[in-house]
Amino acid sequence: MSQEKKPRVFSREYKLKAVERMLAGEGAGILARELKVRRKLLYHWKDAYIAGGPAALRKRGRPRQDMVPGSPPDPESARAELLQARQRIAELERKVGKQALELDFFAEALRRVDAVLEQESEQRGKKFIRLLDNKRSKAN
Repeated sequence: MSQEKKPRVFSREYKLKAVERMLAGEGAGILARELKVRRKLLYHWKDAYIAGGPAALRKRGRPRQDMVPGSPPDPESARAELLQARQRIAELERKVGKQALELDFFAEALRRVDAVLEQESEQRGKKFIRLLDNKRSKAN
């Protein structure tokens, strides 16, 4: 029978040190080889840290009852707060860009509708004038 390897369990401090090294600019690939973990796991830890601070880097298993999912994390460091602010700014910039595109689209659509309505109005006016002229000529 083959021996199954138990999954490694990392402490919060271990994860925090790895994340701090990544945030300091160290490459994820090099760090993953050095720590003998997958790069994907490092990015997962980093995302969790950015989203919830050091408290989000908990051990495996069932979360404690006092950890309410979805509640906003208290930023414990200036760096975490700055990263959260940058994420929010990027999200808002995407929304503003999308709204600008929608405004341009609807402004162009309105311009085209106005042009069609104006053209139809002119054609109706010409038909009305012709009708009046025809009635006048028949009356004379």
